[in-house]
Amino acid sequence: MKRKLLGRYIVADPEICHWKPTFIGTRIMVSQVLEQVASGMVWEAIVDEWRGSITKEAIAEAVRLASQAFYKHADDFALELTQL
Repeated sequence: MKRKLLGRYIVADPEICHWKPTFIGTRIMVSQVLEQVASGMVWEAIVDEWRGSITKEAIAEAVRLASQAFYKHADDFALELTQL
């Protein structure tokens, strides 16, 4: 199978991190960066931590795609009222 472009900055490639979405040209998994965003890390600090291998625009794309995926699949994450 061939790699799949998921956006301008994100790719899923069978040769890189077993199909996990990464930033193009890196082995940095999108999930790692989204965890940093979720923890409240400032985007500039994320860029610095990855030594400029990703940009704020790439982070924004990851957040946007994650938001779209959550919107589409929100029912998969919903808890029954009895589970609360």
